Amino acid sequence: MKYLIITIVLLSYLFSTTSCNKGSENETETVVKDVDASLFLTDGTNFTVTTVPCTLSDGTVTDCYEIVTNGVPTDHTMGPWCPDNITDDASKGGIWLEGGKVYDVDGAFIQNMATFYNDNTWLMYDSTGNIYTTDSQTDCANAANPNVGAAYQNYCVECLPSYITNLTHTYLIPVKPVKLDQYASFAMGGGPGGGSTVPSNRGIAFNGVVFDAPAPTNAILSAYTLAPFDDAGGHINLNAGYHYHAATGVSTKVSQADGHAAMIGYAMDGHGLYEAVDADGNAPTDLDACRGHYDETRGYHYHVDEAGKNNFINCLHGAYAN
Repeated sequence: MKYLIITIVLLSYLFSTTSCNKGSENETETVVKDVDASLFLTDGTNFTVTTVPCTLSDGTVTDCYEIVTNGVPTDHTMGPWCPDNITDDASKGGIWLEGGKVYDVDGAFIQNMATFYNDNTWLMYDSTGNIYTTDSQTDCANAANPNVGAAYQNYCVECLPSYITNLTHTYLIPVKPVKLDQYASFAMGGGPGGGSTVPSNRGIAFNGVVFDAPAPTNAILSAYTLAPFDDAGGHINLNAGYHYHAATGVSTKVSQADGHAAMIGYAMDGHGLYEAVDADGNAPTDLDACRGHYDETRGYHYHVDEAGKNNFINCLHGAYAN
């Protein structure tokens, strides 16, 4: 009888332990990380973050961070974008994203455009090797027009910070993110979800620069223009100001003690944005359709796409501010 009792107790313990482990494997996403406003590089003038009441897309009444920024980074310089001559090295130009790869826009890249795109219409330099580049705010505005026409064909489009000195933008992100069962596509194209009521912006970097929608590279190229990004993945247009189309590791990031990919900002739904790969260069293998997943340290969060993909995340899995 004594041994029978012991056996029953052991079996009960093993069953309860197994049941507990099984439950922990299927546990719900209980960790929710609030937005940490202290990570933003605010200066009190050109980049401010304040708390305001807001209503989210699912009807949640809560608090949001109101971010007002001129989009000018304080943690790195902007540019250069277009090299001056076909003899210039990579330090004189920016980058271009094509076919999932990042290319240096140096003089040799400009010189080789006809071969690169298998189209002899490309000839972006004169007989002395000087590269045709926009050099005024008017040129910037005209060359950015979808119907640019022949006047700027074979121009390297370079819009300068001096053109946007009076530009500011305001964004709202929830202080406490709310994960939803359904995800939503970004406005003006983007993710695989239904609907298009979310903003087109993907998120905000710690320096106040927007992670924007994919650049319309096909439209740019079809006009036989090139609008390079700088080494930080950003460039300027007169309406959006300076904005990113790729995460290249230049802007401020927060390393993770466990070797997880570094954090680079917040998505528009308040969930964290992290680099594509971890400290060992490995990409996560369990991302959902929006490029997000969950862990008990960071809660639900996103990993941005590789820089060459001209993309950050595909959709939002959380409620966003109306």
